[in-house]
Amino acid sequence: MKQMEVTIMGQSYLLGCPEGGEAALAEAVSQVDREMCAIRDGGKVKARERIAVLAALNLAYQLAEDGGTAAPAAQAEASAQAAAPDLGRLPDLDGLMRRLDEALEHDGHLL
Repeated sequence: MKQMEVTIMGQSYLLGCPEGGEAALAEAVSQVDREMCAIRDGGKVKARERIAVLAALNLAYQLAEDGGTAAPAAQAEASAQAAAPDLGRLPDLDGLMRRLDEALEHDGHLL
């Protein structure tokens, strides 16, 4: 497993990434960063943990609204990675919270 350093909302994170999954991870990081920055820039939420939860819920809602359908190239790339989430299923909330806690371990747990 390869490691990639990424930046989300101005903070660096070192993430595990399967070989060949760099482009998909970079796109996912970009989506999360855009969503979190938009929430922060809205001015009503300041706590990083709350911003992360709201961004995760917004992204999960978008997946559910799309019915799990994505562009064919994105689906092919996602299915090529064993460690990537299946875009055809909405992840369970507990798993999502666990992944957010792991990503934000230096900031403290969400709940």
